[in-house]
Amino acid sequence: MTWWHGEPEAAVAWPAVPMPRAPEASLREPSEADLLSAAQAGDSGAAHRLGRLYAQRGDRSAARHWWERAAGAGNIDSTYNLGVWHEKHGSLDEAISWYELAAGAGDAEAAVNLATLLLEQRGDVLGARHWFESAAGAGSRPATRRLALLCEDIGDPVAARDWHHRAASAGDLASAHDLAFMSYATGDEAQARGWWEYAARGGHADAAYYLGRLLHADRDPEGAETLYRLAAKVDHPAAASQLGRLALARRDLRTARAWFERAAHFGRVEDQRMAGFVCVELEDPRAASHWFGRAAASGDPESAYNFGLLLIAEHNDLRGGQHWFRQAAMYGHQGAATELSTLQSVIGARPAEAPRWTADQVAPVWDRPVEPELVARAELAVAAAGRRGGTMLRMADLTEILGTWDLLTRRLREPIDVVAWLTEKSGLHAAAVEHLSSVRMTLLRPGTAPWPTPAEIEHVLATSRQLRKRLGLS
Repeated sequence: MTWWHGEPEAAVAWPAVPMPRAPEASLREPSEADLLSAAQAGDSGAAHRLGRLYAQRGDRSAARHWWERAAGAGNIDSTYNLGVWHEKHGSLDEAISWYELAAGAGDAEAAVNLATLLLEQRGDVLGARHWFESAAGAGSRPATRRLALLCEDIGDPVAARDWHHRAASAGDLASAHDLAFMSYATGDEAQARGWWEYAARGGHADAAYYLGRLLHADRDPEGAETLYRLAAKVDHPAAASQLGRLALARRDLRTARAWFERAAHFGRVEDQRMAGFVCVELEDPRAASHWFGRAAASGDPESAYNFGLLLIAEHNDLRGGQHWFRQAAMYGHQGAATELSTLQSVIGARPAEAPRWTADQVAPVWDRPVEPELVARAELAVAAAGRRGGTMLRMADLTEILGTWDLLTRRLREPIDVVAWLTEKSGLHAAAVEHLSSVRMTLLRPGTAPWPTPAEIEHVLATSRQLRKRLGLS
């Protein structure tokens, strides 16, 4: 695609050099000689067309000359194009100057391009906000969305929500998706559901997927499945993964395998592992080895452990099994450490190596099943907290926190003070257990407190592991 073609409206959606503006089509395109004659006589429209003609031929100097003639006569399209020309071939300062002239005359596209340059090249947030507001006020939907994102980045959530709302109401599905996350983070699940549904109906795959996760969190797997299928139609790998899990829960192993393998082809380690498990149940060790091997090579300890088991069981490859057991044990996989210790006594271990694997390992891998609605809450929290460069949390950590609390308290029948009960049973400090309880509640019911920091998660994880150990559930 050559740089002078295309729709200007499409170009402002991302920080690439925007497209120069072409004249409106006419029934008969005038000849070059006609344009030259008219432009020399002072016809700004002809000068603008002549500039485009030379731009198409790659004669940048001539294009600039005639656009300058047209701009000097008040042609806003040429003024805009000179901003584009200087952004690509000239200087930033001149590009900004031409865009300012066009934007000052009310040209919304020039205002968007000017705001983008000020923000991304000069870091001028106030200037960028001014021109985005100017373009948004003139009805530019891309400007409205960019303004919403800018307000999010500078910590003005009220303005961000307002501009996202305007963009979404004008049909911007990405802003509707963002509004859903903002609503979820403040605890307004009804509004989150509404915006996700609006975006999903418009074809936004991520919105369909996260609406499915919200329904799953609310114990509606049938409704969630409908949304996952909608997202999976456009190859959404996470949606394929969830469809695999739902099929597995129904013991439809062949369907589960198809969905997991579809997700696994996108490089998702957890789905490579799940594909391996399903292939084992379907008695296809070759395929299971393939998927466990790929996931193990990416550092997944559970897959490394199972790959080691398969190598020994199917190929009598003790050395290969030893290698992958060692990889898994290094990450704290207790089963792998036990198997490695036993295997080393058979094939012979290097001096002092066997005792190392029977000693206390690093923090053990959490490998217990967790209720699907808790996993969905963990994923929603990770996605909501991490938007726009926010707090980066690990889903495995949040799942372990929620799963630990559920594991320790699910058998309690009478209404009791759970924090006091856990404190008494474990001997841990009450403040540590209360902190765990508080973080858990934030994950389950967003809006009750800010999202936890990584440091908080680290402390709460330590408490979770101590609780499991002291209550004999490690």
